[in-house]
Amino acid sequence: MEFIIKAKGHRNVSARHKGTIEITKEDYLTPTGDCIIGISADKSMLDFPEEFKELLRRAKKIVVEIEVDGIKERIEGEGHKDLILEHPTDIVIRKSSYICPRTLMIKANKGAKDINREIVKKLKKGKELIFKIKVEP
Repeated sequence: MEFIIKAKGHRNVSARHKGTIEITKEDYLTPTGDCIIGISADKSMLDFPEEFKELLRRAKKIVVEIEVDGIKERIEGEGHKDLILEHPTDIVIRKSSYICPRTLMIKANKGAKDINREIVKKLKKGKELIFKIKVEP
């Protein structure tokens, strides 16, 4: 099962954060938001079907594929039984094991600083971001 969210870049996308990657439904980004790679997302965790949330909580492996202008990046992490998955605007991938309502997955293999710089350049120009969440067996 997969869930697809569309967002867009912004001139302030810097993708410098070492530990997290975020997309948001908010329509603005300040320069301090160094983990945010996409704004104006068309869905939030509140839009996830309940069965998908359960799969995420039980998942040994969650894969997020981001795509901008045909360039793809794969991020892998884990689910956890305590994932809340209820935040109305923000979706956060974490390298750590910290869980809050914004957390999509933990123990990720990448933070924002690890994202392909060509993707970041395109996001700075406001290009569309496809954020595909998949649970792998």
